[in-house]
Amino acid sequence: MGVVFGLLWLFTGFLQGVHGQGVYAPPTVRIVHSGQACNVEEERYSERVYTIKEGETLELQCLVTGHPRPQIRWTKTAGGASDRESSLHNETLRIQNINRHQGGRYYCKAENGLGSPAIRSIRVDVYYLDDPVITIHQSVGEAKEQFYFERTVFLRCVANSNPPVHYTWRRGREVLSQGSDSGVEIYEPFFTQGETKILKLKNLRPQDYADYTCFSSVRNVCGIEDKSAHFTLSNRTAPPSVKLLLDDPLVVNAGETITLVCVASGGDPHPSLKWMRPDGQQLPRRSVVKGGTLTVPAVAIDDGGVYSCVGSNNVGNPAKKTTTILVRGLRKGRFWITPDPYHNDDNIQIGREVKISCQVEATPPEELQFSWLKNGRPLRSSERMVITHTDTDVSPGTTNLDIIDLKFTDFGTYTCVASLRNGGTPEISIDVNISSTTVPPELTVPRGRSHLITQEGDTVDLQCLVSGKPKPIILWSRVEESGVAAAATALMPDGSVQTESYDGILRISNVTREMSGTYRCQTSQYNGFNVKPREALIQLVVQFPPAVEPEHTEIRQALGRAFSLTCRLLRAHPARLLRYEWKLGTRLLTVGQFSDQRDDTNYHVRALNREGYGEYTCDITNEAGAGRCTFLVTGKANPPEFYYDTYSALWQSRPRVYGFKLQWTQMEPNAVDRILAYRLGIRQMGQSRWWEQEIPMEGTIQKGELLTYNLTELIKPESYLVRLTPITRYGEGDSTERIITYSAPVNPHLREFQCGFEDEALCLFSQDKNDVFDWTRHSAATRDTKYTPNTGPSSDHTGSKQGFYMYIETSRPRLEDDTARLLSPTFNSKSSSVSNNPTYCFAFYYHMYGKHIGALNVFLRQKGQAVTDTLVWSLTGNQGDRWRQAKVKIHPTTAFQMVIEGVRGSGIEGDIAIDDVAIEEGECKDPPPNSEYALDEKLLFDSWLLQTHTQFRSETSRTCFEYFLFLSSVNMKDAQSLRTIASFLNLSLFH
Repeated sequence: MGVVFGLLWLFTGFLQGVHGQGVYAPPTVRIVHSGQACNVEEERYSERVYTIKEGETLELQCLVTGHPRPQIRWTKTAGGASDRESSLHNETLRIQNINRHQGGRYYCKAENGLGSPAIRSIRVDVYYLDDPVITIHQSVGEAKEQFYFERTVFLRCVANSNPPVHYTWRRGREVLSQGSDSGVEIYEPFFTQGETKILKLKNLRPQDYADYTCFSSVRNVCGIEDKSAHFTLSNRTAPPSVKLLLDDPLVVNAGETITLVCVASGGDPHPSLKWMRPDGQQLPRRSVVKGGTLTVPAVAIDDGGVYSCVGSNNVGNPAKKTTTILVRGLRKGRFWITPDPYHNDDNIQIGREVKISCQVEATPPEELQFSWLKNGRPLRSSERMVITHTDTDVSPGTTNLDIIDLKFTDFGTYTCVASLRNGGTPEISIDVNISSTTVPPELTVPRGRSHLITQEGDTVDLQCLVSGKPKPIILWSRVEESGVAAAATALMPDGSVQTESYDGILRISNVTREMSGTYRCQTSQYNGFNVKPREALIQLVVQFPPAVEPEHTEIRQALGRAFSLTCRLLRAHPARLLRYEWKLGTRLLTVGQFSDQRDDTNYHVRALNREGYGEYTCDITNEAGAGRCTFLVTGKANPPEFYYDTYSALWQSRPRVYGFKLQWTQMEPNAVDRILAYRLGIRQMGQSRWWEQEIPMEGTIQKGELLTYNLTELIKPESYLVRLTPITRYGEGDSTERIITYSAPVNPHLREFQCGFEDEALCLFSQDKNDVFDWTRHSAATRDTKYTPNTGPSSDHTGSKQGFYMYIETSRPRLEDDTARLLSPTFNSKSSSVSNNPTYCFAFYYHMYGKHIGALNVFLRQKGQAVTDTLVWSLTGNQGDRWRQAKVKIHPTTAFQMVIEGVRGSGIEGDIAIDDVAIEEGECKDPPPNSEYALDEKLLFDSWLLQTHTQFRSETSRTCFEYFLFLSSVNMKDAQSLRTIASFLNLSLFH
């Protein structure tokens, strides 16, 4: 019968699933909030909405799990292209004095290289309410018979807000609502619903002349108070009008002080005045605004333009008057010579026509005037010397001097003089020499300079020789190569499309490989001949040393192992006659030359010895220099990886100290020699002194193996910096640091209690004095399994061999059915009313492995007028060599304890262990399969079956049929339970 009973419970345990292997895990993410949120609500598809008042502090924390520790990145996407994404690499996103533009969807992304990144988002909704603004609009209509006159006034109230604002109108002390006054209508235009509220006063009456108040409200969400605006409507209320007390346009000389005066000529209330420039241009920095007067001292040419005075009083539309400031000036004087267009020859010759053109930009253009001189004497227009000017409305202004039938006596210096009619700025004079030596330009490249080869980083001069008189300006540009990519980069080294040169030389400093290509030099039509541009091409080739990969990498190797190093060529110019050279430190290892078929070189080490550690370099060289691959071969161990997901890592046993379960894995432990120990360093934050000790390691550490060391005697509430350094026979490896921060536990009597048995005080658990033997605190690293090789856990539930747990030792002198009871601290229930008793979730991990496993029972002990023990969970039999979790819902009505009872089975292979016990207020979240047994028929049956089985098992002489009769004599709730028993015993039930 005992076999049948055991098989029943074994089948139940088999359904509970298999514990995952190792502690490496992909990331998970959860966003929690703190700071000054008004409200946090859930939306569909797990999106959360965080509401906050403008000006408060936003604080969101991204809680992650996963090992290795995931890297966290906060991003925000917004609607505007200029604010598409912003990033923050930190667990906590904190924005002080948040504004409305910082609302939007924030994403937390965590990744650790395992699986896909974990991403969660939360939408931040910033609430605000601006002061409302009342604007007045009025309409005047007149009937055809002209005997009826109507005047309607609209009062519009607008306030920017989130959420939508609610408006209320008041006239004097009277609250206005739709229908309360036949002469008043209140409505929201359909296209702006929720954004404004309009008060319509039809056929204005005497009582409508009053004080009006608009109240805007967001119904006190986030504690935002209501706001209001006031307006007094009278028979004098009128829209603004303004006028300018100045000439338009206003023409001034550079350096003068100008004053623009704008006055309000009408409007009630009195309008406010503001000066502005179009398209958002700023007023001159030196300008001073006082009321409607704008003063600009020492006006400059760039200060010219359009200025507007705007008057506003929230009645009707703003009034606007505009003026233009013209600052006298002449700029960009230039000339060109045009040979006789009726001949193919570009030279100037006797008997032919030649035209000299002169061009200047002037402000104002209508004041521009030109005059011509020949050899310093005034020149007037004649039949052979024809002087013409372009229309003054055309800018820039141009004057032409046509010399018809050129004679020898016409040779000389011609001067074009540009000036303004009313003065105020210096003249511009341009001299042009016409003589037998005035010839069109020719452009050449010096011998041997049309194909230049230089090296990256050098300075190179590209030169074009220009002849002719006068000498024109040389324009440099790059020739666009074929292909979109090349065309996109066809800019000059300074980023411009074209560069001017007066001496024909283009100097490029710090040449880069991107500057290779074809450059064009050509003559400009200005300050020279107006003929087809002369041009020449120069090819620039920039040589650069080989680019290689990897430039620097670290390789960790254990002694005696073989490995290979590879240096790969990416690009080089020239890419021929490439040599490679391998070295270890300064010692030459091998040299060689690249073939056309290969782009990499390898170096092999068959068996690494101590002399083989160090820096290996591979230099690949060409005419321009060398590219180097560097490999640092070391026996240093990789850094440890701290484990941040330790369950109940912090505990406290005495008032002034606390302990911390430090857990870690070793990154790639098999890459180097066996780790012999770890050097642990700990320093209290704010102090400089370190305490150090070594933690010896037995055996070989496996990848993913969780290591544990308990830090004790930490002083509350101090934080500590912990450093962990692996040690091999090579020496010390790379260190890892983390900060341990004390956090006061939540009151266990009200909210939460956790215990991982890492402290010798057992979190105030105690042994029952009325049981047969005690539970034992142990870790797998120190446990003696000499007499019980096939039972008990090999680590705590997190996989750590250094972590502690509680277990019952079932070897001699223990006997079958001996019990060990572990009592939790006493907890105060929140309510003593049965009708309103709170719900708690009791959770723990258990390990029941061995062929002689007895039973593990959990009781709820309530301390009312009498102490009662109620069985809430029970399991018997071998559950396999794995940790499993159980969760059970309890409803205590008085102060209570949890009693964990272990029952010894029939032999020594029956060790039972528990770990990481927790009690949390509320329902059990995601309970494991078959782990929770409520106080229903099944629990009654389980409890009854356990009790009757224990009572009967000592009477071994009874038959199965007698056993069934014994069971059926017990008072059961109904016959269904008996049928269930009968089915397990393969018996028939008669009634």
